[in-house]
Amino acid sequence: MRRATTHALRACGVATALLALATGCSSDEDHTNPSAEKKDAGKTATEAVRAAVAKVRGTSADIHGEVLVAEGEGAFPISLDGPFDLAKDKGKLAVDFPGGAIDHVDEIFDGDTIYVNGIQGVAKGTWGAVARGKAEAHYLLRAPLNDPEHYLRQISAMRKVERFATNETVGGTLTTRYRGSIDHATLTLRLADKPREGAEKIRDVQGTDLPVFADAWVDHQGRLVRLKMTYRMATVSVTTTMTLSAFGKPVKVAAPDASRTVPATTMGGVLLG
Repeated sequence: MRRATTHALRACGVATALLALATGCSSDEDHTNPSAEKKDAGKTATEAVRAAVAKVRGTSADIHGEVLVAEGEGAFPISLDGPFDLAKDKGKLAVDFPGGAIDHVDEIFDGDTIYVNGIQGVAKGTWGAVARGKAEAHYLLRAPLNDPEHYLRQISAMRKVERFATNETVGGTLTTRYRGSIDHATLTLRLADKPREGAEKIRDVQGTDLPVFADAWVDHQGRLVRLKMTYRMATVSVTTTMTLSAFGKPVKVAAPDASRTVPATTMGGVLLG
């Protein structure tokens, strides 16, 4: 593998630091709103978020996601974009990390298999095939191979949810914003052993779950249109955002021909979660 650029190395170091440090975790953002209403059209805030997630799981959407790792004044973005039929478990994503040793990969989701093109050790034009259910995440607030369904599962498990604001605009659409937190079990869902152990060490030192805050924006049709999860530790932070749009648009995705695929038992690297 080519040596990473300075930016890539720094980004990897920042992500690793989130799990290596065991002290100093704090957040200066107030995620409470005592005056917010806790009922919405007969539903609790928690029920409203879960219903919104369930609704988008039954349709298709264009996905735009960003993972922003920040240290001091430096920020290192990873983006993912593509159409996804959440109901049929089919979609494709282009994943980019500007300045990385590997700065772009393409992914195709087809039922129980994820195909990845552009990874180390796989010939150009060949796709590595991974069982979707066996893929793991290697950094906090990342999804296994960037699987959008993983983020939906996490946001659906928000705790202490409150309606935080109304009539906020997302992509020109008016929404209601809900705010809550993510517990340890949800944070470490399908996290690989090493980063999981790091997160547990931090939790043991603090005596409480890591501070991970979550926001969900729901449109007037009851659909989740954006989610955000944020973790801060001293001057380092990770923020994951995923926006959904163009609901119901047909998604045309085909798995690569078998002659162009090879089994890939493990996949790592900043681009792949």
